[in-house]
Parts: sequence; structure tokens; C-alpha cells
Amino acid sequence: MDDASASVGAEAAGDRHSSVVFSTDAEWADHVVAFVRTGLRRGEQVQYFADTTDPGLVMRTLADRGVDADSAVRRGQLAVTTAAETYLAGAAFDPDAMVGLWHEAVAAATARGHAGMRAIGEMSWGARDVVGGERMLEYELRIHHEVFDRLPLTAWCFYDRRLLPHDLLDVLAGAHVTQLGTHGSPDRKPGMAVVPLADRPGLRLAGSAGYENRHVTASAAAALARTPAQRVTLDLTDLDHLDAAALTDLAHAAIRRPTDAPVQVLGAPLALTRILELFPELGRGLEMAG
Repeated sequence: MDDASASVGAEAAGDRHSSVVFSTDAEWADHVVAFVRTGLRRGEQVQYFADTTDPGLVMRTLADRGVDADSAVRRGQLAVTTAAETYLAGAAFDPDAMVGLWHEAVAAATARGHAGMRAIGEMSWGARDVVGGERMLEYELRIHHEVFDRLPLTAWCFYDRRLLPHDLLDVLAGAHVTQLGTHGSPDRKPGMAVVPLADRPGLRLAGSAGYENRHVTASAAAALARTPAQRVTLDLTDLDHLDAAALTDLAHAAIRRPTDAPVQVLGAPLALTRILELFPELGRGLEMAG
């Protein structure tokens, strides 16, 4: 972990970037009130990015639960805006622009004397036909290290189970080191899961990487290619199957990275080593370990 990461504080990045899945309005309200109340008490600036929820309902819910939201807004400690003004402000959803926006927003909050920043973002727009929406998983995977490892920021990504398809919800909510709320049956697992590594830049893939979840592999590859970290780890220990196309995506991403350091691969399945023996050019950006 670099010096910027260490300066954030003792609370780990994985504990400050969480997915929150809920199924009822009451669950939503409980999460919102607890999150906002904690931030106001800590002297943090709190922001809520609404999508399907009326911003007025957010304010009324806080007031009904005993939070003086109006006073917090007047003193600049609370703001309720919309996804259209943040995530979707440009012509297309752009993870690079959002990473920059987080850095700017936290810098502005601390410059105003706040102890840090805390935000809730409704992610239900990911289920709609939004330009750039296919990059949402890439975004969730990248910001763990590009944002939360570096900034005094706590954010909960809100996923309403009633608004997202189950498969999409499982993958997006699962792309967080910390997962809160109601996640349904513990026996129900996505065909493939990808999550940031908690202790170093990199990703852990689990399940089966094949044709049926090519979009998940593509997002993991995009996150791998664009991470600015010098050293990156790809943990395949829990991967049951990796087809040639998925391997090609990941291998090409490793070659495209902005640094010359190879991607360290942990727990490589036997099939992977055999493919690399047949096509050594795919291994130029990979370093087998473990």
C-alpha cells in the first residue's frame, strides 16, 4: 500500500466502500438514516445521489427519524442531488470521469473544514439502457483502490432488489469487499464473481469464466487494463473454469496496462498454464506465482 493509502486512516478501504442491497422501503430508510446520522456526528460532508427516489423523500425520511436535515443542508454538511447530476452528467457514463469527480469532491469537502466525505449512490440506473452503462462493473472494481484507498471517503452503493435483475444484482453487489443488506438465498451464487483484493491492487475471480458471462470477464479485463497501480495481482484460486476467450481478454488487458510490470497471477488453473504453453504470446504480461 502506498503513502497516500496509509494517510487515509486506520479504517480499511473495504470497510468504507460497501454494497447495500435492500428489498423494502423500510430497509431503505433504516440504511439511509443510520448512514447520514453517523456522517453528521463525525463532522463529515454527506451527499445522497438519488436515482428513482424523489430527493424530497430523502429529506422527509431523515426529518421523520429525528435528523435535522434542513439545518445540515443550510450549513453545507448535507446535499441531496441526483444520479443525472453526478454519475450520468456527461454524454455517457465514464468511470475515469467519476474517479476524478470523487477526488475533486473530497478535496472540496475537506477544504471547507469537513472531516471527510460520506456518500450514498443509488445504482438502479445500471439496469437501464444508459450509454456507457456496461462499464458499471468496471467502475465498481476500480474505485476500491483508485479512490477509497486514497481518500477519506465512505460510500454505500444502494442496490434495490426490486429494480435490478437477479444476475446483474449479484455481480454488481458482489464486486465490493464489504456487502451489507439482504442478499437473498446464500445457496444462490452467480456463475462468475469478481471482487477487488482487499490488501493490494488486483482482482479475485471465482466461478466459471465462459461464454455465458463474457461481459463479466470483459469488465474485469477493462479494470485490469486501466488500473494505474504499478503491481497488480490476479487471483484465480477460486476459478473453476477459464475458457480461451476469457483468458485472451485478461492477457491482452495485462499487456495494455500503463506500466511495464507484469500482472502477478495466483492459483492459475492447469488449463491456463497449458494454453500459455501453446500460445506463449498471451503470457507476455502475466507472471505466474503461487
